Amino acid sequence: MSILSATDLYRAFGAQDVFWDISVSVAHGEKIALVGANGVGKTTLLRILIGLDEPTSGEVSHMGNVRIGYLPQNPDLSGTETPWEICCKVFDELQQVQAQLRRIETLLADPHSREETLKRYGRLLDTFEHAGGYSYEVDVHTVLSGLGLDKTHIHRPLDQLSGGQRTRTLLARLLLEKPNILVLDEPTNHLDLQALEWLEAYLQGWPEALIVVSHDRYFLDRVAHKVWDLAFGQLEVYSGNYSKYVELRAERMARRSAQWKAQQTSIAKTEAFIRRYKAGQRSKEARGRQTRLDRVERLERPREPRTIRLHLESDLRSGELVLVTHDLSVGYDAPVAFVPDLELYRLERAALIGPNGSGKTTLLKTVLGHVPPLSGEARLGASLRIGYLAQAREDLNPQNTVIDEASQIKDLPLGQMRSFLARYLFTGDDVFKKVGELSGGERCRIALAKLTLSKPNFLILDEPTNQLDIPSQEIMEEVLGGFLGTILFVSHDRHLIDALATQVWVIEGRRLRVYEGNYKEYLAQQQKEKAVIREQAEQRKQSVRRRRQRTDQPAERTVHDAEQDIAYLEKTLKELEKILVQASIDQDLDRARALGVEYIKVQAELEQLMTEWTALGKVGE
Repeated sequence: MSILSATDLYRAFGAQDVFWDISVSVAHGEKIALVGANGVGKTTLLRILIGLDEPTSGEVSHMGNVRIGYLPQNPDLSGTETPWEICCKVFDELQQVQAQLRRIETLLADPHSREETLKRYGRLLDTFEHAGGYSYEVDVHTVLSGLGLDKTHIHRPLDQLSGGQRTRTLLARLLLEKPNILVLDEPTNHLDLQALEWLEAYLQGWPEALIVVSHDRYFLDRVAHKVWDLAFGQLEVYSGNYSKYVELRAERMARRSAQWKAQQTSIAKTEAFIRRYKAGQRSKEARGRQTRLDRVERLERPREPRTIRLHLESDLRSGELVLVTHDLSVGYDAPVAFVPDLELYRLERAALIGPNGSGKTTLLKTVLGHVPPLSGEARLGASLRIGYLAQAREDLNPQNTVIDEASQIKDLPLGQMRSFLARYLFTGDDVFKKVGELSGGERCRIALAKLTLSKPNFLILDEPTNQLDIPSQEIMEEVLGGFLGTILFVSHDRHLIDALATQVWVIEGRRLRVYEGNYKEYLAQQQKEKAVIREQAEQRKQSVRRRRQRTDQPAERTVHDAEQDIAYLEKTLKELEKILVQASIDQDLDRARALGVEYIKVQAELEQLMTEWTALGKVGE
């Protein structure tokens, strides 16, 4: 049953048609991804569907009492309230009941009304408990921390928080409100990988309807069960997640292309026949064919959205060793990350990931020489031509025009430069726009154009897919995959990391660890490590339980039993030793310390068992 439906929606701004003939419905529990190139009208359609904007024509209807929660791309959220206070407002009714309970508690001391007060207190307490009164504060903490707002942020006024932290506050409030339809416009823009993965897991269990716009393909794959594709003013619906949509859309486009080509061939043959026989003996047949041809509904030629034509190549081969670090720590006033001794070789592709504020950009700038190391060194190899893409594209001059900015790298004749910039979707008068007037996506495109002109052999990229629509991301992924050079990149785009990385550098707890392989292989290694530790902990618990049971029944305890437990603990010690050595190599002191404590516990258990084994052996003599 539909809780939202739209019929024949048409929207125009002045003489410009944005979309037309759009009819959709949303059922309870559906999870829908709305995709399309930048500027096709996705946000406009969302606002019309939820009632914040009106269509030029068409109708939208909602089921009675349906509650809608909306996260815009740039929410207007400010003031002196804290994230904690804003999220707790969702539970105002519970807090009022809680206040009533406290007032009643003060009356319990009166012996004359105690019995009636206790009955009233009990009824109210039962209501409070069943409504989640004892868990709502835990829920608020869980959602805020899951989205990356820790204790240092949740009690600060909004006016003291960044735009990203305010957006996450609004998202947290929406998740706690549990609306019947949750509408999210680019919710992943301000989330690091840890928060992204938390949100994915949360939305996978979301029982209500969801409509989400996102450029994160990995996110859409895990959250969406249906895709709305908005292109050239029309909307098409596909069943399945994003990967399934890509497959089905390619099949649909191939089928339409084949049908169009077949029709064009048929039309050409018919027209040739008409021209040949329109004045001869077969003129009547030619006129009949003309009549039938005039009635044919002409198929529209399949169109693809305009995308950048990115091409990266270098005319200079680098040395084999591209980057070396030794005892490196990076930061400004104090270290934010400690880096083990690294070696990055030609044609390798290292993805650098970690929470926001963990020092990823600082490490890149240290490698570039823009920020001096706090200790140790980062040394670049020979014959390098570096191409650097800054995260906020801050290396662009806002006063320059697009064409002037590109000309700083290579001075081409005007016509040639305009043709080059057209590959990055700067056409006509767009090339004379000032950089400061460009959108985020346009700034990214001019930065990529400059990168191409520099012909680098070592790419250092800070969030290269930020502000790019999905078609442009896919092109960048393909081009970087074929790049015959070395790449070091920071990204939250797990699809890009998975397709590109030959190793993953992870900053956790101010320590950088290196994992071989792409993102999926990194996750598999992490899961394996966690599984080993969980298994060891569970086996130790079982061992302790067995020993306690045998202690309670000493007659049943044998030398063989003790020897089995000793063998298990010796194996555990060897496994812990391997992981402990690796943590020491990685200079991950926090992890090494935790493993060291675990090692000492197991060693103590083993010594106790050896004593017991000796005693059992003497008894058996």
